[in-house]
Amino acid sequence: MAGREAGSADGRGAGRPGRAGRGAGAEVVPAPGRASAAEVAPVPGSAIRSNEAPTFALPPAVEMLWGVRERSSRGPRRGLSLERIVAAAIDVAQAEGIGGLSMGRVAAELGAATMSLYRYVSAKDELLMLMVDTAMGPPPGPRLSDDGWRAGLSRWAQGARASYQRHPWSLRVPITTPPLGPNMVAWMDDGLRCLAGTPLSEQEKLSSVLLLSGFVRNEATLSLDLRTAASDGHIMPGYGAMLGRLINPATFPSLQRAIDSGSLDDDDDMDSEFDFGLARLLDGIAVLAERPDVPPG
Repeated sequence: MAGREAGSADGRGAGRPGRAGRGAGAEVVPAPGRASAAEVAPVPGSAIRSNEAPTFALPPAVEMLWGVRERSSRGPRRGLSLERIVAAAIDVAQAEGIGGLSMGRVAAELGAATMSLYRYVSAKDELLMLMVDTAMGPPPGPRLSDDGWRAGLSRWAQGARASYQRHPWSLRVPITTPPLGPNMVAWMDDGLRCLAGTPLSEQEKLSSVLLLSGFVRNEATLSLDLRTAASDGHIMPGYGAMLGRLINPATFPSLQRAIDSGSLDDDDDMDSEFDFGLARLLDGIAVLAERPDVPPG
């Protein structure tokens, strides 16, 4: 779960990892044709009732994700659906990166006219939000009965990282809002539930989940950047040895010790770096979560 929801993007994703992604994640509720709000079935778990108008303005994409958006007055094109459009857009982003995504490109993937897509989504920004929430999919699921909070959050973080790794293009979509889509909200709730029964306050639980979310996204982005640079030949082998020829050990004694240890030339994958960082964050949360003098919240 990203700390905020996705918006527009101009950046390019990671190469061509394949064309996986069609039909991934939660169902997206289509909104073609014309209907009153009462005729649009909300997603289970939504607090917005189909016969109640919200007192605040929701982004159109959010209303579509939760199934509470009033349908367009323009009739649907036969064979098209919101699910198919989102799945095709994910396919394009997976194969060509966000830089290759456009309404025209998605339409071509579907064999449809570009303007026919606007019967389902009003803009590319809206499509991006639908794509990210769909690609993220639901959280890992209920905790095992013998899981503690730490095991639950570890599985939560590993699951979020795996979602980013399956859809690296989603890391190139800027974050513009707090979590609003059904899947993103489910991830947030799942993280908070992992901390149920600890002495953390509700604010501390939320802050802990946001901290982990930011770490996971940042690590996934760094890992993607390093893989992209390596494939482009931008990362030089023997970095430590090269750096050792540049620095004065008297000026940079600590760095020199790291060079001498061979740490800068280790060919470790990012998994070990992720595990180390996650463990240290959980150690920090444990200082609060395992306070003996505070009753469980």
